[in-house]
Amino acid sequence: MIPARLVLATGNPGKVEELRAEVAQWGPVEVLALDAFPGVACPEENDTSYVENAVLKARAVATATALPALGDDSGLEVDALGGAPGVRSARWAPSDTARIARLLAALRDVPERSRGARFRCVVALAWPEGRVETAEGACTGRIAVARSGSGGFGYDPVFVSDDLGTTFAAAYDADKRRVSHRARAMRALGDRLRGGATLQPGVRPC
Repeated sequence: MIPARLVLATGNPGKVEELRAEVAQWGPVEVLALDAFPGVACPEENDTSYVENAVLKARAVATATALPALGDDSGLEVDALGGAPGVRSARWAPSDTARIARLLAALRDVPERSRGARFRCVVALAWPEGRVETAEGACTGRIAVARSGSGGFGYDPVFVSDDLGTTFAAAYDADKRRVSHRARAMRALGDRLRGGATLQPGVRPC
């Protein structure tokens, strides 16, 4: 069942914007940001897995606010780096700029044909009484040799989507929402909450 109200278990402004837009596709749900609850914060992620991190955040915020809470964890997996940075994507360096610089430096001598990558996301909706529903989404692409575009956040300026043929940072917001890992995970979660409708292509439940 889709809740009438929920809290977003994230302090990342980019994620807040994307998650709000995706929750709106579920129907008339009141979405509250974490800053509406002074003193409530997400716990530190444990780096074990996307699903564990997403559930950890969702459960903590649901318990603290007494409302259903939506958490997510996502990462960039680069083939030439053995799947790194993966679950540590947000903590690979101190800032988005530094993370991108580290990534491009690590791939400096890697040819375009070997720069395959994917974004992966797990979303978790937790209720105060303990129920949790999760779903996963992924999108494939490659890492560009230089930044392109001014939109998005995180690694978006260097991730060239197979679906769009451009970086997420250079894509229109509507196009990114259509194919992104987070959008696919949210559509899958919405299907689960509505009772098991067919999942979107490329999406599987956790």
